[in-house]
Amino acid sequence: MQLAEVIGTVVATVKYEGLEGVRFLLVQPLDRERQPEGRPVVAADAVAMAARGELVYMVGSREAALAMPEPFVPVDHAIVGIVDHVERS
Repeated sequence: MQLAEVIGTVVATVKYEGLEGVRFLLVQPLDRERQPEGRPVVAADAVAMAARGELVYMVGSREAALAMPEPFVPVDHAIVGIVDHVERS
């Protein structure tokens, strides 16, 4: 899992069967210090609640495909949670 910040939305006029109704968001992966790490990626919103500016956690690869309402759809990243609070130890 990786922390990320939602920075925008992506509009798809045609979607793969099984992804109808799923929102795609542009997210910026973050490091442990909550600084940008790498380039932004497109993630499917598996929680159906993420919004711009929110801190989320996402998964990639097979875990992303399994997190979707219709399992094994072709997604590389999926948002699986919204972060309420970060506590550093």
